[in-house]
Amino acid sequence: MKPNLHNITLAQVAGTKEQFIDDPLYQFAFSGRSNVGKSSLINSLLERKAIAKVSSNPGHTITVNFFNVDDKLYLVDLPGYGYAKRGGKDKKQWASVTDSYFTQNPNIDKLCSIIQLVDLKIGPTVDDKGMINFMNNLNLPYIIVATKSDKLKKLEFQKALTKLQTNPIFREGTKFIPFSIKTGLGKVELQTEIYRRAKLII
Repeated sequence: MKPNLHNITLAQVAGTKEQFIDDPLYQFAFSGRSNVGKSSLINSLLERKAIAKVSSNPGHTITVNFFNVDDKLYLVDLPGYGYAKRGGKDKKQWASVTDSYFTQNPNIDKLCSIIQLVDLKIGPTVDDKGMINFMNNLNLPYIIVATKSDKLKKLEFQKALTKLQTNPIFREGTKFIPFSIKTGLGKVELQTEIYRRAKLII
């Protein structure tokens, strides 16, 4: 059964591995660059305006935020990476808390998928590729969500999407979902894919 999107809470804000939630619900972790639209995408999926805070200063937050969705699953907002103005100390903290989520998470076996965001117009950046290689090396499941799809004209969109889908960095069989906050493209498809992987729908 699909979750009730009227029953959503920010269950935990974790700045250290000790604060990660120890709960057997399925988890879906959202990963991407600091200004790729991650918080806006989470708000769109949960049909809320601001449950995930959209910062005017990219890269400001260095915590792992757990959103409980109707006691059926967690959407996990990982810290954005690749923010050029972030200092060395902050970069180390980001690397530590993010790495700990994957390597010292008490419920990593409940991680259904990483929702990896990539700006469709820009394509995978060096930082994106680093994250994708990390997921490949650990054999972590992931979905690629191509954000800001509305910023390309029709022919540009198809060309950029084909280029993304044929990039050899991605594992064979990778799921790609073009997404636009503005037009709603991909919202239902991504929601459905999450619910299916969480075994909430068949």
